[in-house]
Amino acid sequence: MTIRTREKLAESDEDPVESMLKKSGCLELHYKVQECIATTKDWRRCQNEVNDFRNCIEKHKKNAESSKS
Repeated sequence: MTIRTREKLAESDEDPVESMLKKSGCLELHYKVQECIATTKDWRRCQNEVNDFRNCIEKHKKNAESSKS
């Protein structure tokens, strides 16, 4: 594999975590958590954002489980 091929792969590959968060509908809340932590430099000050993100993920999990049944 050449360096150019690796660069092409890196550009075309999407982050699997970001992809999962897009599918769940929680990507923007994830960004809000990251932005809050970057701004405050203390995740403990971001509990509202963390809880909103957690609730979104839990809701997505419940919806996914109920659709399997």
